[in-house]
Amino acid sequence: MLGLPQSTEVKRSLPKAQLYRRFDWKPAWRDAFDAEVARLDFVNWIAPRTLPAIAEGQEVKEIFVVEVTLKTRDFDTKNIALLAKSIPQRVIYLLLFEDEAMIAVYHTKLFTTSWQSLDSVTVELTGLNLDAVWQSIVSSIGQFSIDQENSLTEQIKLDEERDKLLRQIAALERQMNATKQPRRKRELFLELQKLKTFL
Repeated sequence: MLGLPQSTEVKRSLPKAQLYRRFDWKPAWRDAFDAEVARLDFVNWIAPRTLPAIAEGQEVKEIFVVEVTLKTRDFDTKNIALLAKSIPQRVIYLLLFEDEAMIAVYHTKLFTTSWQSLDSVTVELTGLNLDAVWQSIVSSIGQFSIDQENSLTEQIKLDEERDKLLRQIAALERQMNATKQPRRKRELFLELQKLKTFL
């Protein structure tokens, strides 16, 4: 599954009731999660014991793959984010609905791929240690690249700030185009130029 080596395969059920008890979820969270998630299974364990070619990282000691069978294709990503925040491990979530799948990972925020046919969904293990492998997985799913001088968390924060800045610029451009007053238009233009210097 996911194109991962057979040595990493495990098949252990993760009962939802056990999850609710262990992490003490509020009843509203349980109900929302239960309405969308049919079952959870641990399906892969990526660690030096299962893949001797990849060393343990300084931060990442192991990576799990959890298969999440969904009851609906249009699920609320908050439920997967809640699950990811509750499990204090590095986890790749394989979300399944009928014959389609998507991958989700959580690192400061939730990243997901688009829906694809189950057969075409793969995860590449790139790197000499699990820190590098995790960084590669998150950046490929999140579709961003990491500068040499930044950590994964720093890069995610920088990308979020850049996205916020781009949204502000787009809003200012719309406002400037809608404005008829020359003086106000000039003020917006100067503000826009100032924002663009931060890109």
